[in-house]
Amino acid sequence: MPSRQQGVRVPEVCRLRLGGFEIVSILDGAIVRSTLRERFAANAEDADVAAVAAAHKLDPGPFQHPFVMTLIDTGRELVLFDTGCGELRAGIGIGDFSAALPHGRLAKLLAAAGYRPEDVDTVVLTHGHPDHVGGLMLGGRPAYPNARYVMGAAELDFWVKGNVRPACKIHREVFMKLAYPFADRARLIGPGDEVTSGVRALDAAGHSPGQLAFHVESEGQRLLLWADVAIHYAVSLANPGWHADVDDDKTQAVAARKRILDMVATERIWAAGAHMPFPSVGWVERAGSAYRWVPISYQLSV
Repeated sequence: MPSRQQGVRVPEVCRLRLGGFEIVSILDGAIVRSTLRERFAANAEDADVAAVAAAHKLDPGPFQHPFVMTLIDTGRELVLFDTGCGELRAGIGIGDFSAALPHGRLAKLLAAAGYRPEDVDTVVLTHGHPDHVGGLMLGGRPAYPNARYVMGAAELDFWVKGNVRPACKIHREVFMKLAYPFADRARLIGPGDEVTSGVRALDAAGHSPGQLAFHVESEGQRLLLWADVAIHYAVSLANPGWHADVDDDKTQAVAARKRILDMVATERIWAAGAHMPFPSVGWVERAGSAYRWVPISYQLSV
């Protein structure tokens, strides 16, 4: 009898309710990358990272790295946080991202979520890395033609001035080609500023110099979109002091990670991270001197 196996298939769209808001997680893509220690714990010992991996029943070697974007429907406004990888893997004339990023599927998956790109009212950029701004344009045109744009003033200033470390030079090229064209019409914000009613920016700098997280609240329910504050659900939480290779300022990133993990754990706020396991929403709870990711079950769907 021929095999009936059809290959692995995972969910790509998840819609949850937070008070009067709908929170939509969309899996832009995923890619297999190298060892956990190399990516997320460069200042750690191999044995320590292997122990964390074993405790989570993970291989310390190659791992799957997801890219999850968040859409919030407030009932009055459709707000998209970041735009995913877009066409970077296919090539836009800047570098070769074929081994670093997946094909961005966010714009196509909007239909599965019940929306069209034209429906997006506001696009908010948490920071300027390629996997967050890559989908701003598709085919040389704005992917969300009717949207307003919001970006961090400090983040924009950093990329425009161009004083970046060598590893980020290609990131700046991507930012200047895909994000900078929107700067003259964007609303520039900083920590404490409101994007729309119930959505407020928080300081999350370190991973990038002007990264913003966003506190979302509706009818007493709260969610923190932490962008790339913590990038791996096991390693980044088991020891927030370990250095992720993509964090621009390692010391500042560690401080932001500890502060925000403490906040969501202490205040029992739902959290969502762009690289947490799909649908990227969960609790953070303390585990000794560190933290543990507890993925959502049905709490926001009943």
